[in-house]
Amino acid sequence: MTKAPGQAEQAERDDIAALARGGRANVFGFLLRLAARIPFLFIAGRLYGASVLGRFAYAVLVVEFAAQLATMGLKRGLAEQLARDPRDQSHIVADGLLLCLIGSCATAGILLIFPEAMFPNSGLNGLDRLLPLIVIAIALTDVALAACAYQFNIAASVHARSIVEPWTISVAALGFYFYSERDGLILAYVCAMSAAMLAAFWPLLRHYGLPKGWRPHPMRLWRLAIRNLPLAAADAIEWATRRLDLAILGLFATPSVVGIYYVAQQVASLPQKLKTSFEPILSPVITRNLKLGNLPAIAHQVSQVGFWIVAAQLGVALALGIPGEAVMGLVGPTFVGGTGALACLLAAEVLATPAVVSEAALVYMARLRNLSLSILTIVMQAALTLALIMAARRLELPDMYIAATPAIALAIALTVSSLSKSWLLGSLLGSRIAIWRASLVICGLVVAIGGMAVTLLPQRYEWIELVIGIPAMLAAYCLMVWRLSFDQADRTLFRERKLAAGQEPLAEPRGGA
Repeated sequence: MTKAPGQAEQAERDDIAALARGGRANVFGFLLRLAARIPFLFIAGRLYGASVLGRFAYAVLVVEFAAQLATMGLKRGLAEQLARDPRDQSHIVADGLLLCLIGSCATAGILLIFPEAMFPNSGLNGLDRLLPLIVIAIALTDVALAACAYQFNIAASVHARSIVEPWTISVAALGFYFYSERDGLILAYVCAMSAAMLAAFWPLLRHYGLPKGWRPHPMRLWRLAIRNLPLAAADAIEWATRRLDLAILGLFATPSVVGIYYVAQQVASLPQKLKTSFEPILSPVITRNLKLGNLPAIAHQVSQVGFWIVAAQLGVALALGIPGEAVMGLVGPTFVGGTGALACLLAAEVLATPAVVSEAALVYMARLRNLSLSILTIVMQAALTLALIMAARRLELPDMYIAATPAIALAIALTVSSLSKSWLLGSLLGSRIAIWRASLVICGLVVAIGGMAVTLLPQRYEWIELVIGIPAMLAAYCLMVWRLSFDQADRTLFRERKLAAGQEPLAEPRGGA
């Protein structure tokens, strides 16, 4: 099917406008998540302590990896299935949820048999053996939110992941502390994931309804699973690159050091959400243009979204990284030693953006080559992490210096991944993937110099870095980026609140073939 030039241009404008609307919801969700995550880290660090937090962190790491495998690549693959399958959409979603349920039961069953994988450095206590059951809720939530995103409902993800989940775990962690200091964090986590699942399924039912007349078919599920295997592997590897550092560190360091690193990782993961929650809304836009053969539009969309993400992430990274000691000190004095790891992790998130947005298209255009690059990335990261930890231990460096080495390895590996994946996508599309702009780097350097001046204040005025310094840096950065880096198209898109009357940006792939 082809379109007239005017129609194609209008469709591309509609796609970019839809991405911009998702971006606005994305930034709002980030602010909500930031406001909710800090109370949890404060409660966990001040009440439970670094050792209990480290034990919790490693258990959650294993559980979430199992959940990532259980989604069977459907977080991104579901959009393609909805775009190409002529069946009733509620039936397609039901197939995806059933496949996810089967996968999550399998991975949860393995952890139920081998619970020691979740607690390698500590014994099993109380209900620890039942923790793997929450894998089912986590995986089903991810697939449900992916289905909502296909309908351009990013608000569902914001509500579930940025309001319900973080606030539930914060409140529950405080409440369960008075019940069990040992198990309170894990119980709070179970409550939060269960609440997020309920919050995700409510909009899912509103969009698709119940799958009336649907019948599961083993061969149809098998074909869906096989088709999504490359996606599942790519998703698992991309997720693992953000967790491998903590997993390896947990094998060499005490639970206390792991807990400190976990806090740094959680702070650094805040800007990461700015790009990961773009993926669900970018996927249907890409699949639509692939169906139409409009490769230049894909290059433009990937570059545009990549720039928006990098611009937002750089500002957040500067605001959290420059006053890093004060940020980590909020959780507790013990955690200040993780400032170096925090700085490296924040840098890694910014450097990873070209790889993430390029992969959003590569998973549909060059699945196996993308998977090969992902495998090489994680192998490089593992080798660098082990080499740097061993070198630091041989030099008898302090524990906190050793804790920063996995973050350094992550930053290097993600930089290489970004260069290789953006180059591959550019060669496939016949267009350069242009994400970074010189003006953006200049804005970052100016704000960094001003921010470092604030950190020169005496330690008793450290509160000024948090109360005045961070808002001032963000305000200055936003103003400079708006004036110097955003062109007229960027400004128009972010001022826009709705499409013109009667426009339906992605109506075509929702129907038949």
